[in-house]
Order: sequence, then structure tokens, then C-alpha cells
Amino acid sequence: MTNKQQIQRAMVLLIFFFAAFACLGWRLLDLQVVRHSKLLAEAERRTERKIWQPAKRGDILDANGNPLATSIPVKTVWVNPAVIAGQNILPNAPQFFARALAPLLQIDEAKILQQMQPRLRQTTNGVSTNQYAVLKRQVNEPLWQQIQATLKTLPSYVDTRGWKKSDLRALTNLCASAIGADSEQMRIYPNGSLAGQVIGFVAGSDATNHAPGLKGCDGIEKSFDDKLSGVDGWRVTEVDNAQRERASGRDEDVTARDGLNVMLTLDGAVQHIVESALAEAMVKHTPKSITGIVMRPRTGEILAMASLPNYDPGQPKTIVSDAHNRVINDIVEPGSTFKIVVVSGALDKKVVQLDDKFDCEMGHFAFAGRVLHDHEALPIESVKSIIMKSSNIGAAKIGIKLGEQNLYDYAWDYGFGQRTGIPLPGEAAGLLYPVKKWSKVSIAQIPMGHGVAVTRLQMLYAMGAIANDGWLMRPMLVSRLQQRDGTVVQRYAPERVRKVISDDADKKIIEALKGVPTKEGTAVDAALKNYVVAGKTGTAQKAEGGVYVSGKYISSFIGFFPADKPEICISVVMDEPKEGYYGGKVCGPVFRDIAERCASYLNIPPDPNLMATNALATASGNKMVRNP
Repeated sequence: MTNKQQIQRAMVLLIFFFAAFACLGWRLLDLQVVRHSKLLAEAERRTERKIWQPAKRGDILDANGNPLATSIPVKTVWVNPAVIAGQNILPNAPQFFARALAPLLQIDEAKILQQMQPRLRQTTNGVSTNQYAVLKRQVNEPLWQQIQATLKTLPSYVDTRGWKKSDLRALTNLCASAIGADSEQMRIYPNGSLAGQVIGFVAGSDATNHAPGLKGCDGIEKSFDDKLSGVDGWRVTEVDNAQRERASGRDEDVTARDGLNVMLTLDGAVQHIVESALAEAMVKHTPKSITGIVMRPRTGEILAMASLPNYDPGQPKTIVSDAHNRVINDIVEPGSTFKIVVVSGALDKKVVQLDDKFDCEMGHFAFAGRVLHDHEALPIESVKSIIMKSSNIGAAKIGIKLGEQNLYDYAWDYGFGQRTGIPLPGEAAGLLYPVKKWSKVSIAQIPMGHGVAVTRLQMLYAMGAIANDGWLMRPMLVSRLQQRDGTVVQRYAPERVRKVISDDADKKIIEALKGVPTKEGTAVDAALKNYVVAGKTGTAQKAEGGVYVSGKYISSFIGFFPADKPEICISVVMDEPKEGYYGGKVCGPVFRDIAERCASYLNIPPDPNLMATNALATASGNKMVRNP
């Protein structure tokens, strides 16, 4: 009997041990196989951290290497709600931290408390508490150091009498791990609104990590966003209970690659000259807008590009729709500046010569059921005089003689109806209809700048070709891309697009354009003291809803100097000036102001012949002349 009981007890004990080992085996199987992936992910979440190293965004520099846009390091200060909610040593921890941080971050305690509230979220591994909530972005380094110092001293403000050493350590770890910061960068523009529409602005991009990046939203910031952005780095490492990194546990370490610097052809000093002159003209003539461009015709380099109203790229929330870059975004009828196309084309085709005469009909010319008008009653005028006095009727008759297809071909070759390719977003192509879509009167209207729409840059582009022996040059705004140490990665060279007119035709049209800034021309106020200027005025009546509106004009003057060896080409355009509207009267003086100051800054040698003429006039007691 005894043996039987002993056997039964042994069997029970054996079964118990077997069951225990079976449970232990199942537990091991569950941990190591069934839930291995989930538990591994949870362990990594608690002990492993991916620390991002944002790449520094490249700078935008002017032609002299002066920064127009740069970045400075800042911090995004965050709180870990999961850490605060998971501790049990400091019941009033949220209020404790909020009271300490509010004066430093200059944020209401209530807002900080709201960010500290734990929020449950569904993940692939189940439900978890959020571990990241932003308290404030763009905190500078000195303030972050002050916050860190404050966090280190916080335990001293807690009554810890009777606490265990483990609780004291937990309190220290809580103060170190509840609040943290990630590195990011803030974009600054040292010159405020200078060249704002060319530079553009940035905004925070969708973050793939804690610290958001910067994304270009306009101008060079947008066009070269991929070059400026660089590539973020990161490191994956183990952290302790206080979320401090253990360098020995570092698994991955990828160094950030900073973005490239973009050097422009824009000269900050020339840009300032242009913007100052335009601002004065805005006050005097109160137009809706005014634009100015300065370009080197031999290379196509843009030294300045401005449009008022403008904006401060450092204050993107204040940007209004009227502050866009009208130089490339808006299209308008060019008016009489377009006469350079028809006259130069006719000279190139040799269908006219400068001294050929055309009857300007005393200001009224009936053609194809329409009556064309001049701004004054002109009799019979030469081709040169038609340019100088800006006769619509004379230009129309030259266009009729040149022919529809030839006129269209020259307009196309000068770049109208197509984008110039300048590296800025939003450039318009303008309107140049093919001949098959022309009306009967188009051949007479287009030569005087009606029935075609252009950008301000396209008109300067065409005038630049005349200043460059008939060669059209691609507008150039970026000279090179370089690394932070100055190593050049890519260099951009001037690009010839095509030869539009012959050398002979080019010299003749320049000869005619020299007469515009004289007493016999339409822009005597654009003449310079020490340089011969060649240029053309434009006064185009604005159309709204397909109807020309009385009293609303686009006024312009585009010119270059020295006329026989051009250094710079300048465009000034006003939209609806209130004090006068003829291009020579309102834009000519602005051109002269910009030209004189640019000539001094760029050390452009005076015209020797004009200097000699002025010296002789001074010696004889006569007034000095401008364009002879």
C-alpha cells in the first residue's frame, strides 16, 4: 500500500514538473518565436534612438561673395509625454516642468501643459503613448543652454527628505529625459527685402524626423532647392534611462552632407542702386508697380532685377499677391519698344535703309478697316526718324514692307513667344501668335507693339542682342555652385542662343537708337553726361477685357551704354504711372539715375568722343551736351 501511495505521489510530482517545464517551454517559445518581432521592436524603441543630423542649407551669395541668404543653427525643444506619464515619483510633474519652462520659452503654462498630455496612438505593435510633442521651434543655442542648466537644477527645488537613493536617481533622470531638443536651422536674409523676389523664401517641409527641414518656395530658393538642401545625416545608438547616448552602443553613423552654395551674377550694390531708384520713382509717380533690370549684354549676366512692390523673404507670412516678380511673371503689350524688332529686321533684310522716307500721314493712317494714330502729327519721316520720334504709322508701314512671315520670324528669333530659360520659377512665355492666326490689321499693329505680349525680361533680352552685335545671349543669373570651403562644383558659362541680325543691320539700328535720348527724340531725359546712350521708349495703352482703357498705360525705357561699346543694358517699366505716362518722361529719368550710379560703381570708362565734345563746349562757354 505504501509503495502504491509513493508511486502515486511520484506521478503527481512528475506531472507537476512536466506541466511546469511545459509552461516554461511555451513561455520561451512565445517570447523567442511567437512574439519575437514585437518584443524586439519594443526593446529597440526603449533602448535605441535615431538621432538626426540635419544638413546645413547652402548659402545664396551675390557676385562678390556677400551672403544674400544663409542659415544659423537653432533647436526644436520637445517634451516626452510618455516619460512624464510613466513616472510615479513626482505626481505634479507636468505643472513642475511647465512652471520652470514657461518664462524661458515665453509660452503660457497652459499651452505647455497641453503639449505634455499623453496621447494614445495605434501602432503596428499595439497602443503606445506619444513620446514627442514640440514646445517651441527655432530656439537659439544660448537659450537652449540656459534651459539645460535650469533642468539640471530642478531636483534641488523638490522636497526629497526621506526619499530612497533610487528615487533620487529617478528624479534626476526624469529632469534629463522629459525635455529634449533636436538640431535644426533657421533661414535668415541679412539684407532684408533686397532682391527678395530673386532669392525667394523657404518654409518648413514635412518632417521625416523630429526636426523639420527647409523647402524653397520661390526664387532661387525653389529653383535650386535640391542643390541647397544637402542630405541629412543620422546615427542609431543605444540610450540609457535618461535618454543619454551610449557611444559604445552606436550602430550607425552617417555624416550629413551640407548643401551647396549658389553664387549669383547679381551684384548687391547694383541691386541696391536699382531698388533705391525705383523706390523714389514709386513715390513720385505712384504707379501700380515698377520694375528695373540691369544686364551685361556681352554675357547675359543679370546684375540686378527688381520689382516693386517687393517682399522680405525673412517674413513669408507678410507676402501679398502683388509682390510677385513682375519681371518674369507678368506679360504686357510692349508698345513702341517693340519697334526695334521690325526696324532691325527690315534693315537686316535690306528692304529699307536708315534714310528711306515714309509718309506718316500727319498722325492718321487708315489700314484694313482701322485707323492708326501717332502721338503727334508727323509728315514724311526717315526710318531713323521713325525710331527717334517713335512713329506708329512709320513702323506699321515698315512692317507691311517687311511682310508677315519675316516679321514673325524676327520676333521669334529675338526670343518672343518663348521662355528665356532664366533659372527662376514662374517665367511666362508671352504671346506671339503664328501668322495663320493674324488678322488683316496684325501686320500694322504688331510693329508698334500691339497684338503681342511680352515679359519685361524678354524686351531686355531683345535689346541686349542689339547691344551685342546681333547675338542673343541667354539671361544668366547663377554663375556657379560651390561647396562650403569654396570648391567649385559646377560653373555656368555665358551662352549664345543665336545670331538674330547681321553686323551691318546691328550698327544701323544702334545709330537710330542713339537719336532717341536727344532733343529730337522721345527720351532726352535719359541722356547721360559722359556716355552716348542708345535706347527706345515705350508707351502702351493697357487693355482690359479685350478693350483698350483710356488713361491706363505701361510706360518703359530700355537702353544701353556706351552705345558703341555697350557695358550694361537697363530696363525700367512702370505700370499706370499717375504723374505723366510717356515712357521717355517717366522712365527716362529713372534710367539716367540708375545708369549714372552704375557707371560710377562699375568704373565704366566715359565715351572719349563725348568727353572731347563736352570739353570743347566748356572751353567755349557753351552748355555741355549729352548724346550728340
